[in-house]
Amino acid sequence: MLTLKQSRRLNTLLVGGVSWIVALLLFFPIFWMVLTSFKTEIDAFATPPQLFFTPTLENYLHIQDRSGYFRFAWNSVVISFGATALGMLFAIPAAYSMAFFETKRTKGTLLWMLSTKMLPPVGVLVPIYLLAKQFDLLDTRTVLVIIYTLINLPIMVWMIYTYFRDIPRDILEAARMDGATTLQEMVKVLLPISKGGLASTMLLSLILCWNEAFWSLNLTSANAAPLTALIASYSSPEGLFWAKLSAVSTLACAPILIFGWISQKQLVRGLSFGAVK
Repeated sequence: MLTLKQSRRLNTLLVGGVSWIVALLLFFPIFWMVLTSFKTEIDAFATPPQLFFTPTLENYLHIQDRSGYFRFAWNSVVISFGATALGMLFAIPAAYSMAFFETKRTKGTLLWMLSTKMLPPVGVLVPIYLLAKQFDLLDTRTVLVIIYTLINLPIMVWMIYTYFRDIPRDILEAARMDGATTLQEMVKVLLPISKGGLASTMLLSLILCWNEAFWSLNLTSANAAPLTALIASYSSPEGLFWAKLSAVSTLACAPILIFGWISQKQLVRGLSFGAVK
């Protein structure tokens, strides 16, 4: 018969073991992608797959010579940060009004905003494409910044709203009694208190913008194409170039993986608040 202490230790070991197994299963595709990126095309198609091979950098050199990786990467950076900044500019005032000046329609508005995420993107592709063409925005960063802002705005408002709801109203009332205007109340009182939540929201928005592929493939071709479009270009009617596709995928994933790893605490905290509340 196990004692209470032994039972707890066994449970801890089981939970730890299962966690490691799940983590390895999730990490394996990334590991295999990186490994394949250093193979030749012949080694990448070898059956059975080879774990031991002579590594090469020809795939990375080919990507830069043929495609110009840094041009696509710069487009991803500009579009992701631009859409996140624009989204925060709209999300903060919206969440502020809903959190501190709640009405009977607030909950319904929040649910309606979130329900727009359930709409399949292909359902609105044609009208958005025609609008972009009408305003001469096709193959520009501007159209992707606008689209990414709109599709991520509901999540951003929800996350910031949950953080603002945790802030005691007495703090804001004290600022008003001291003569603070609405803008001063937001900038000097509210934003410093909720900077952790705002940082989490920005991180999630950056990741979502960086990984978005549907709109970049349909609204851009060359000038404003981000890394997701570059990855898709290596899947052609001539076939799949697994080694080169793995190399370009590694280069596309590396910046956001490193960024997410550095800021994982803020990101997990933001996701937890947004999901639970």
